[in-house]
Formats: sequence, structure tokens, C-alpha cells
Amino acid sequence: MKKLFFFVSAALVLAACSAPEASTESSANPADKILLTEFNPQVINNIPVTYVERAKFDIIDMHAHDYAANAEEVAQWCETMDKVGVLNTAVMHCSWIGRPFEEYVELYAPYKDHFRFWCCFDYTDIDTPEGIEAACKLLERYHNELGAVGVGELGDKGEGDTYARPADGKDIHIDDPRIKPLIQKAAELKMPISIHIAEPYWMYLPMDEKNDGLVNAVTWHVDTTNCYGYDKLMETFENAVRENPEAIFIACHYLNMTHDLPRLGALLDKYPNMYFDISARVAESAHTPRATREFLIKYQDRVLFGTDNGMDAEMYRNIFRVLETNDEHFYVPEYGYHWALSGFNLPDEVLKKMYHDNAERILTQYK
Repeated sequence: MKKLFFFVSAALVLAACSAPEASTESSANPADKILLTEFNPQVINNIPVTYVERAKFDIIDMHAHDYAANAEEVAQWCETMDKVGVLNTAVMHCSWIGRPFEEYVELYAPYKDHFRFWCCFDYTDIDTPEGIEAACKLLERYHNELGAVGVGELGDKGEGDTYARPADGKDIHIDDPRIKPLIQKAAELKMPISIHIAEPYWMYLPMDEKNDGLVNAVTWHVDTTNCYGYDKLMETFENAVRENPEAIFIACHYLNMTHDLPRLGALLDKYPNMYFDISARVAESAHTPRATREFLIKYQDRVLFGTDNGMDAEMYRNIFRVLETNDEHFYVPEYGYHWALSGFNLPDEVLKKMYHDNAERILTQYK
């Protein structure tokens, strides 16, 4: 009888351990209770973690903005740049961040060894011959008197160059015949044109469970109901590059083609007057490290370093870690994606060109 009781008891215990949990609120699958926006994975792998305090080579940052609130912050930014290895930074001008051009030049002028100034196109009265002439003269004055070395950041996410200042460039796309004289003037002055075209492709896809970049895409979702879509915007960019071979165009953020690097490569193969920067697209590129590494090596003469993410030292170091190390499967939460990132471990000759030499060639030899 005792043996029978023992076997019955053991059977009941095994059944209790192996039986599926009851579908009650208290015993539901924990994953069903976690919002995607709350997903914050912590790496548990015992793998190398590399801290890159300073870039391997001196850097020219070809994409930043007027982030500093005052002279003290400009000075602090310069200290940070010195600490991490950035020789100088392109301060881009646009409508959504910073002061009018003349004001920010005045603020940064005492530190001009650390900064290079970029200005907008002026679309005031662009439909009149007088307006075009005035815009060309203003561009010339910015270049000759205030030290502007380039034009940008122009920005067209479908509605035209809405980044423009002082006048809105709504419905004025980069291939608009009205602004060809401005592009020609920039080419004459040897001022590269840096332009933000579209957004990453995830921002155009349905905001549903199939969207690989959903967490970030919902923030930057683009409604194309009443404006140009992704492919139309790329068409305008290619038209401008093709029709203005004497001008240098810099496509910001990998031309927002990190998802389709062969397409970006095809454009680079066709147009020697086109470059691209890597700014603000670390997450979008470092989740495909092998494909991106191969691409950057292939187009090492056409790629430019850029940040577009503020003045913090750790911001720079996150980028250095991706470009310089062989680290894998790490997260940078502030990038806003759920993807794990991995380093490119780029060769020294590629890093040197990306960090410095390509930008120096554009800004000096192009002249």
C-alpha cells in the first residue's frame, strides 16, 4: 500500500510540473505583458567590449549644427573635440535648429579653428529674376565675407527644402529649374552642397508588426499623401547631380539607403561629383556590419565622417566603437532601435580617408 501511495504521489508531482500553466492573468506568458517600447535587453554574452576614448586618426566632422546655447558651451564643445580627436566641425545652417547665419557665425567666430560654417540657400522672391540675383549675391557674401565653405544642410522629406532659412523652400526640390542658378553659383564658389533627402525606408512602410524598424519609425513616420514619396525624392536628387556635374553634392545619412547599399553604390558609380556622409545612421548601418563594412571599403574615397547628434563625448565614442572595433552584439539605447549593433573593424587606410582625407580634399583641393 505504501508503494502504491508513493507511485501515485510521484505521478501527481510530475504531472503538476509538466502540465501547461492555466491561462489566467497571473500565469500568462510574461512576453505578452511587455510593450515593445519597454523592451530594453541587456547583453549577457561574455564577449569583448572595447572603449575607444579617442579616434584613431584626426577627424573632420562634416555634419553638425548650432547646438551650443552660448559661448561657454562652444568652448566646452571645443574641449570635447580636442579630447576625442576632432580637428574641426562643419556647423550646418537650417531652419529647425540654431540661430540665423550671421548670429551663429558671430558666436563661433572666436573658435573658428574648430569650426567651418555652412549656409542655406535663400528662397526669398525666388520666382523673380531679382530674387535669384539677390540670393546669388547673398551666397557670395556669406562665402567671401563670413567664411561659409559649403551649402547645407538642405532638407527635403517630400515637401521641398523646408530646412531653408530665412525663407521656406516649400515645394522647391533640388532639381527645380528655379534654383539651378544657385547651384551653379555654389559650384563657381567651390562650395559643396550637403542635402538630406527623404528618411530611412522604415519610415515609409506600414506601422505594423512587420516593420523591422518600428520603434524608431513611428516617431519619424512620413505621410506621403500630399508630398513626394521616397523614390520620387531620390529621382530629384539624381536629376540634380546629373545635371550639375561641376557641383559637389554630399548626400547626408548614406542618402537614407542603408537598407539598399547596392542602390547607393550604383549612384556613386555613375556620378563622380557625389559623396555621402554617415551622420546619424550608426544604428541603421551597424546592424548589418558585414555588408556595410564591405560597402565602406569599396567606396572609401567617397565617404565622409559626420555625427549630427550633439556635442557629448560619448556620442563620438559610440561611433568610434562601431567604425574601429570588432565588438559585436551591443546596444545603444539612444538610437531608438531594438537592433543589436556590431563593429566594422575598418582598415586604417579606410578610417583615415573617412575621418579626414576625403573631407580635406573636398574643402581644399576642390578649390
